[in-house]
Amino acid sequence: MNDKLIIEGVAAPLPYDNLDTDQIMPKQFLRGIDKKGLDKGLLYDMRFDGEGQLRSDFVLNQPLYKGATILIAGSNFGCGSSREHAVWGLQQYGIQAVIAPSFGEIFYSNAMNNRLLLAMLGKDEIQALMADASDPAKATVRIDIGSMSIQSAGVSATFELAARHRMMFVDDLDMIGATLAYKEAIDAYTSHHWAQQPWLKDIASRTRDRLSSS
Repeated sequence: MNDKLIIEGVAAPLPYDNLDTDQIMPKQFLRGIDKKGLDKGLLYDMRFDGEGQLRSDFVLNQPLYKGATILIAGSNFGCGSSREHAVWGLQQYGIQAVIAPSFGEIFYSNAMNNRLLLAMLGKDEIQALMADASDPAKATVRIDIGSMSIQSAGVSATFELAARHRMMFVDDLDMIGATLAYKEAIDAYTSHHWAQQPWLKDIASRTRDRLSSS
């Protein structure tokens, strides 16, 4: 069994529809020039009060969900702006998968390209998963990417992935790695393209050099 195809752990319920990327990763945490420290900003206004103190009633601050690796979310999770920082923050916090009825389109692409698994299930299945996740004795969820199945104490369901996204998880690739898998075909196309249209190769640099020397 390929352990990289199994995501299993405590699931935290987030029963909110339209939880957008501005809430997932507020703007004040986008000022850095790298990806570091984004876990501190994850769902900041939900995790902390106006004085910067933890809200004890928020799910991720409760002892049961310390170290949660899966979120069970409402519809249209990740809508709003295109900030990829929302994905990076979830991953840095330790979240490996989000299960919801639907996702914001750009967020979905950002997540899958960074190998944050997003799985869509029907609303009834999501409600059952949330009920399990709210019970300390049933809060563990197992996702098998190989069989594209989800198991909890009260739920047994399957989900779908596009062939490309499933390949990326199976082969342990991000978007760059998935592109490089076609390197030979890309190189062959590039060589053919330049052979057929040599006047286009490096046209920008050749034009700049010509202008600077005139």
